[in-house]
Amino acid sequence: MSSTAITLLVIAVLLVPVAGVFAAVDAALQGISRARVETLRRDGVRRAEALLAVVEDRARHVSLLLLLRIVCETTAAVLIAVILFVEFDGVAAGVVTAAAVMTLVSYVLVGVGPRTLGRQHAYSIALAAAGPTRLLGRLLGPVATLLILLGNAITPGRGFRDGPFSTEVELRELVDIAEERGVVEAGERNMIQSVFSLGDTIAREVMVPRPDVVFVEAGKNVRQALALALRSGFSRIPVIGENVDDIVGVVYLKDLVRRTQGDQDTSRIRVEEIMRPASFVPESKPVDVLLRDMQARRIHMAVVVDEYGGFAGLLTIEDILEEIVGEIDDEHDAVHRPPVEELPDGSYRVTARLPVEDLADLFRVELPEDDDVETVGGLLARAIGRVPIEGSETVVGELHLLAESTGGRRNQIDTMLVRRVEEPEPEPEAEEIEEPEDDERAERRRRKREKKEAAALAAEAAEGPERVSP
Repeated sequence: MSSTAITLLVIAVLLVPVAGVFAAVDAALQGISRARVETLRRDGVRRAEALLAVVEDRARHVSLLLLLRIVCETTAAVLIAVILFVEFDGVAAGVVTAAAVMTLVSYVLVGVGPRTLGRQHAYSIALAAAGPTRLLGRLLGPVATLLILLGNAITPGRGFRDGPFSTEVELRELVDIAEERGVVEAGERNMIQSVFSLGDTIAREVMVPRPDVVFVEAGKNVRQALALALRSGFSRIPVIGENVDDIVGVVYLKDLVRRTQGDQDTSRIRVEEIMRPASFVPESKPVDVLLRDMQARRIHMAVVVDEYGGFAGLLTIEDILEEIVGEIDDEHDAVHRPPVEELPDGSYRVTARLPVEDLADLFRVELPEDDDVETVGGLLARAIGRVPIEGSETVVGELHLLAESTGGRRNQIDTMLVRRVEEPEPEPEAEEIEEPEDDERAERRRRKREKKEAAALAAEAAEGPERVSP
């Protein structure tokens, strides 16, 4: 082997561990948390400041490390191919041997080994490489950015400004993996997933529906409104004008209590005199946007209106927070029964407000689709063609629905009993059954005829001698 070949071999051998270092740093940077790095910086850890600067522009630095790793691997592969081409004095043998050697080396010494170390010791490796990575980003960052722009230009679609990044689906999967490995609790995982779902949830899905809203007429006096607030346990009550769709304001419990102080005659003060303006939102507004608006405007309750401007329901900040952390019950909330309760006979007791999709999933059946029907109670009402009362029942698809109990301010259907309709067993084929009764009757008739004939013959025999005697 010539001195030139030896020099090329040494360079190729040195490029392999350099590529491995780039791979390890790449894996480490993708496995660290910015919040943890900020904590390390506050604790005074060395190089944490440089690492934080790298993490703030993580996509660009990761793309640069990927570029440098590919350059090292490709250069080493070319050098090995040149050396083997000269030594084997043939194209085929040299190319095949170089491809086999570099595939094994790249997979083990660059792909698997260094990246595994980078994930296992993410913070140690990231802190150690923060300075050089930051320097490389300043020197070669424009080159990586230019190559990304070139790739985006020849790739269909909009592309990425700083290279590929994690999508929401990937982040959700990371949260699931973190829960499986015990990094986060199940409750924390549910809250994180709920935050992702806020953007896909609209006000209509979380509001208190119109039939469950407690309201007060504008012409009522303060004493009556205060009694209603104390009885219902609500601190904010919408005020209606001519009808339920005419929401003219909101009355606060603290305003009612303030008016009862002193010698004021509360029976002469009308609710419309102390009510506050109501905030209206469309039922199609995303919940995450609505939450930010309510925070900015410092309001705790909004009136939800439908596409026709009618009163659809109420929504509070508590309703939105419950979408993230679950149900929040206070001393005024009644004990709610579970939405689904299995009974000993195999049927289920469900609330009338259970979504139709949940009922179909519970029994694993397909129910008729109707955009106007969202709840099990609505499904029963549509099937029977009238407002259901206690005892109303019908069969929808493969399910038997029975209105069990009523409740609420309007005495509406509260719970329903649902069971699967049993398929009738096929009737056995009719078999020809001999009817012995008919044979017996024929036999009896034959015997009777024989007896009559015998009696007639006996009578004739008895009359014969009498006729011949003198």
